[in-house]
Amino acid sequence: MFAVVWTFWIAPALVIGTIGLLVAIIGGYLYFVTSKQYPSRKQRKQQQL
Repeated sequence: MFAVVWTFWIAPALVIGTIGLLVAIIGGYLYFVTSKQYPSRKQRKQQQL
C-alpha cells in the first residue's frame, strides 16, 4: 500500500520538476541565442566604443 501512495505522490512532483527544467533550459538557450542576434542597448554602446 505504501508503494502505491508513494508513486502517486512522487510522480506529479517529478513531472512538474522535469517540465520546469525543460522550460528553463529552452528559455536559457533562447535568451543566449537571441542576445547575440539582438544586443541590448548597453551592449551596443560597448561595441561602438
